[in-house]
Amino acid sequence: MTTIAVRTQEEEPTSPSKLQAAARQLGVVWSNTKARVGICILAFFVLVAIAAPLLAPYGASQNGFERNADATWAHWMGTTAAGEDVLSQLIYGARVSVLVGAVAGFLSTLVAVAIGLSWGYIRGWVAEVIGFIVNLFLVIPGLPLMIVIAAYLQNGGITVIIAVIVVTGWAWGARVLRSQTQSLRSRDFVTAAQFSGDGATRIVFREILPNMTSLIVGSFFGAATSAILAEAGLEFLGLGDSSIVSWGTILYWAQNSNALLTGQWILLFAPGLCIALLAMSLTLINFGVDAVSNPRLREGARRKKEAAA
Repeated sequence: MTTIAVRTQEEEPTSPSKLQAAARQLGVVWSNTKARVGICILAFFVLVAIAAPLLAPYGASQNGFERNADATWAHWMGTTAAGEDVLSQLIYGARVSVLVGAVAGFLSTLVAVAIGLSWGYIRGWVAEVIGFIVNLFLVIPGLPLMIVIAAYLQNGGITVIIAVIVVTGWAWGARVLRSQTQSLRSRDFVTAAQFSGDGATRIVFREILPNMTSLIVGSFFGAATSAILAEAGLEFLGLGDSSIVSWGTILYWAQNSNALLTGQWILLFAPGLCIALLAMSLTLINFGVDAVSNPRLREGARRKKEAAA
């Protein structure tokens, strides 16, 4: 007599859903100490940017106070040369940096993904043309190019600054994604998709792209970090819109009013510290993203914990 083993529904292996896979990756990022610190710092600045009207004691451009006043109970960080509250400007300035970092980082990553994946998959003269364009943007120094474009389109507001950052900040990400695409295009699942008759667009964005999620997220954080620093630098040089309130414009007006000579060092130190902390938070989060894409980093961290225990 032969017995037929019937596997119950509970015993059947179930593949993890996309939500479970995303939760697992977020758990890996959160388990990294550096990434956890970066997430907390970034969350703080995002909350400050969202709740700026509730947190700021005065309006962003409200003046009429005593000029170049020292710190008092009414003005915790003093006032500017125009009679504006420094703390209120610092709180409202977080909105511009967070917005520029998010939008410019997203757009730069979007361009890098589209060009990098296409460049890595296709071959022939089209790939050569794309490679020439990418190498051209890599050879041209980014900062002088940003200064030239921003000076030509001066007083265009945040939109122009974001456009300048996107135009000059996508090339490195495209090259990194191109290398990974070339590695994945020779895998079996890509070959199977080619034999099944799938087009190049479907293979690139349905087969290859999902396997590069962690790399793309890391590229986004790197682009956002560069965007925040670039925006502050352009505003500090006076190539942006000096009428808005941002950390870069605070530095710009502090330089014009000789803040160090008048003893208003807080006008330079406070926005500079905020810019550094916001950029550092994104860099720290990238350590956790690297652990998702590189299992060796997770194994090394696990061994350190076991050795410490």
